[in-house]
Amino acid sequence: MKESLKVRWKAGEVTLGAWCMMPGALSAEALARLGFDWVLIDMQHGGMDYQMAVDMIRAIDLAGVAPIVRVPWNDPGIIGRVLDAGALGLVIPMIETVEDARRAVDACLYPPAGRRSFGPVRVALRDGNGYFATANDRVAVIPMIETSAALAAVDDIAGLPGVDAVFVGPFDLSVALGLPPGDNDGKPAFDAAIAKVAAAAKRAGKATAVLSNAKVAPLRASQGFQMISVVTDIAAMSAAAGSDLRAVSAAIKDRPDA
Repeated sequence: MKESLKVRWKAGEVTLGAWCMMPGALSAEALARLGFDWVLIDMQHGGMDYQMAVDMIRAIDLAGVAPIVRVPWNDPGIIGRVLDAGALGLVIPMIETVEDARRAVDACLYPPAGRRSFGPVRVALRDGNGYFATANDRVAVIPMIETSAALAAVDDIAGLPGVDAVFVGPFDLSVALGLPPGDNDGKPAFDAAIAKVAAAAKRAGKATAVLSNAKVAPLRASQGFQMISVVTDIAAMSAAAGSDLRAVSAAIKDRPDA
């Protein structure tokens, strides 16, 4: 397993990841073997259930890459289960207050830093009996900033002990700002929100994270983001398949005997 993302962020590194929306251990392993620093399993909007997420974590482990999970909600039950399965980072959606963030920290970390229950059945197979002693140092707690309330409280959320990074959800954040869902760079309200989150994280000595794509990712890196997704599996598959279909269709039409 590569060095912890938390250590790399502290060293100022930018880490690039792939985002899994489609259920499947094979596709997750294929992405993990491409050289990404992390691969995220999206249980909030993706098509996977818990058992599939476990299989995907195991597949990502095979490549020696950090498995990250976006859980469906800020719920200690599912947070504990994906951590026990081996997730090394939790992205928690719809965090709006420092109290929300504190509940997420409590669910992710063992006492005395948090209130996570001990029972690492699957992850102990991977990491052995030493897992408990190192888990709090390795597991990244990453609340999402994607609402107006979260944006207003971002300094308190970023500054909370136990939070390792704050994650900008550009789609929901844009909607909260009265903009269409997506990357709205160039719109003053969106640009100001991005700058506010980045500044809050920097003041707190925490990393910033974001859902992105290959076109926007370099901009996000220049804005100080250290955890940046480059591609989603469904977008990559659709783009490649569509490109191949168009190329073959054009070639067939251009044949002299067509």
